[in-house]
Amino acid sequence: MTFHTKHPQWFYEPGSMMGMALGDALGACVEFRPHEYLTAHPVKNLMGGGTWGLEKGQFTDDTSMALCLATSLIARRDFVPYDQLVRYKWWYQYGYMSSTGKCFDIGAATRQSIIQFEKNQKDFANKTSIPIDYMDFLCDQNCLSGFNVYCSEAGVAGNGALMRLAPVPLFFYRNPKKAVEYAGISGKITHGDDKVYDACRFYAALIIGALQHKSKNELLKETFYTENKTWFGDKDLHPDIRKISDGSYKKKRGYEDGIRGKGYIISALEAALWAFWSDEDSFEKGVLKAINLGDDTDTTAAIYGQLAGAYYGYKALPEEWLEHMYGKRFIKCLSKWIVYEGENWSKSHIYDDGDTEHNDVLPEEIPDRSRFRRFTVHTMVSKASDSNNDNQNIATTYQSSMPKNDRRSSEDLTNNKPLQAATSYQSSTSKNDRKPSQGFSDKKPLQRATSYQPCMPENDLRSSKDLTDNKLIQEDLELAPPGTYSLGNSGRRQTHNYLFGKFPKSSKHS
Repeated sequence: MTFHTKHPQWFYEPGSMMGMALGDALGACVEFRPHEYLTAHPVKNLMGGGTWGLEKGQFTDDTSMALCLATSLIARRDFVPYDQLVRYKWWYQYGYMSSTGKCFDIGAATRQSIIQFEKNQKDFANKTSIPIDYMDFLCDQNCLSGFNVYCSEAGVAGNGALMRLAPVPLFFYRNPKKAVEYAGISGKITHGDDKVYDACRFYAALIIGALQHKSKNELLKETFYTENKTWFGDKDLHPDIRKISDGSYKKKRGYEDGIRGKGYIISALEAALWAFWSDEDSFEKGVLKAINLGDDTDTTAAIYGQLAGAYYGYKALPEEWLEHMYGKRFIKCLSKWIVYEGENWSKSHIYDDGDTEHNDVLPEEIPDRSRFRRFTVHTMVSKASDSNNDNQNIATTYQSSMPKNDRRSSEDLTNNKPLQAATSYQSSTSKNDRKPSQGFSDKKPLQRATSYQPCMPENDLRSSKDLTDNKLIQEDLELAPPGTYSLGNSGRRQTHNYLFGKFPKSSKHS
């Protein structure tokens, strides 16, 4: 297999995130359908409706959680598990990064870990006398070092950690050892089994290999793990993951030979790699194979899409599907931003064999951006209703508050293009939302401007100007009043309590 030709690096990175989102959206309409049903009615194209009643191209929990992880890496310019959990909590409670404005399709293990994280926050706040309203914005490393971010029970081995993985190897692939280690941690904070930790490490290594232009034969040969053993440090892979690395998924008949698209981490990893191994160098064929295995269709396809998208590149993704992909420009721009911040991180973090951190590239006096990590969200409404067919009526820009002496210009961060996504923030349904509910398809996502800011302490020392000084990026976009009102579905201004100093008790402590 020699399909993987060398292109500029930017050709491949957006492919991983977009491949994941496409797989998620393609599989969403038949999630939980058995293989027998899909044998009789195979998925052949991008569709709406089905299990969740989504519109064509909308994504589910897989992509929402990956976007939470991606925005954490960008906002913190580093790997901060605490901040990742905060964003997962925002998704769970308020629909942050959801394609519908609500959290849905959340797995039981993920839900339990987020609930445990909330409990850990409250306990930590009581122990340290930190106001609870500050807890989502902790950034002092000395303080965070005392917080337990491992919120899962032991033995939890679902595929919910692997489905959101892509941002980690994309950000850190220039340092494979760190990328592999962080990938494992990113999974274990919500899924406590060692198999999950090692599945994430191994799959991250494959994505790194794809970004390094390794051929498919090199990625899938039995010696990939041993040849790249230095990436894994002194921690060997779990025996079950080692079997997969040795090629246990290479079964010509697929489902008939035992390949299953189940929620168990081993089954999910095998199924995704089987689809990649047998896709005949075609993303379209591979992702449909993953879906038509049945059961957890969206997640199997999303896992496949991360690796296949990184390997084949963005241009290899079917254009007719991309045209309908919800948040396409937002995801593509976010992918490039991940790469940009990851490159800056790699220049300021050079490690020797003992993992001692050095700074041989940047000047000695570097602004401490961790204190300014709280980002502002500005939602802008396009004046032209027919400006694009990307299912987007709003563009959302994320910028960290930058110190005045920061050496980079805002132009470096924005790349002259807005991040465009219809992201709405509402309290999510919290009970039984793993199962499809009656009438869900009738609930339309908010397509108007929602100006959202994470709750700020009333005595915050920064002025409002510090939080709202981001300039408009497109002339045809109009900024909604920050932090006070939003336009609901009726177009009238509506007040949201959680945009002020405190969240309502009903949603904050649910």
